[in-house]
Amino acid sequence: MIVTLTPNPSHDRTVTLGGPLERGTVIRAESVISQAGGKGVNISRASVGAGIPSIAVLPAPDDDPFVHELLAAGIDCRPITTAGALRVNITVSEPDGTTTKLNSPGPTVTPQVLAGLTDALRHRAVSADWLVLAGSLPPGAPVGWYAELVAALRDSGARIAVDTSDAPLRGLVDGLDIAAPHLMKPNGEELASVTGADGAELESDPLAAARAAAVLVGRGVDNVLATLGPHGAVLVTREGAWHATPPETAVVSTVGAGDSSLFGYLLGDLRAQDPAHRLALAVAYGSAAAGLPGTTIPQSHQVRPELVSVRHLDLTPGG
Repeated sequence: MIVTLTPNPSHDRTVTLGGPLERGTVIRAESVISQAGGKGVNISRASVGAGIPSIAVLPAPDDDPFVHELLAAGIDCRPITTAGALRVNITVSEPDGTTTKLNSPGPTVTPQVLAGLTDALRHRAVSADWLVLAGSLPPGAPVGWYAELVAALRDSGARIAVDTSDAPLRGLVDGLDIAAPHLMKPNGEELASVTGADGAELESDPLAAARAAAVLVGRGVDNVLATLGPHGAVLVTREGAWHATPPETAVVSTVGAGDSSLFGYLLGDLRAQDPAHRLALAVAYGSAAAGLPGTTIPQSHQVRPELVSVRHLDLTPGG
């Protein structure tokens, strides 16, 4: 069972263009796709597609179309009532795979809503293998709220994964010495932002990315899965480090690829696979997602882990 938290869910709209985006001009879109989204929601969607039970916890108004869409897709959605319409995120996708995202802030949450979300997670943790805390925080949530959640849920019996960025990520890292999650999934730039490394270097150099991820492992995180876009991903654990190179992919949209990678890792863990195979499945899911439009989550038959190349990394000085 995978229980996900999406504290700032969104209606994701992807506008696909037939040519390059040109500012200040009138451009006719080839298509517009609208999907109920958010990082945790995407992982629940992938879980259901792979036959793994999942519960999606999120704040939403009563009887919101967002909730009905998830229920219609077979996702067990448990909304905590909040006021204000859910945000709309717009992604503009160009033919070469370049994406431009326009994300709105979302409705303000109250302390009562945050408490309701915490209680919902605590209640469901007893039957969960993984709790996934994912995405940005809505206005009204303290930047250290993910760190507070990890501290509150660390002894629940379920393992905790966190995927976030910017101030919430820094707030989480500030609290690692007190309560570290079992898994973190930054991309190269996010990893650089909390380790003092150079983002461009980490995105292009798997060994440098692995050494930066090892800093977080040294501070108590059991596993760090760092996605590196076209350069694949690295996995660093207490036992070692690995780099996976993705198969050649015709990129359609990178939106949701990181979420798919995180699910691939969790799926490999639930199958009791070793670290190298978990990493291969993560990269295979991310690559498959990048070849699909919008935030479409790949189905199992579209995922090809056998095409992913994995190698062990030596992080010792001079290695």
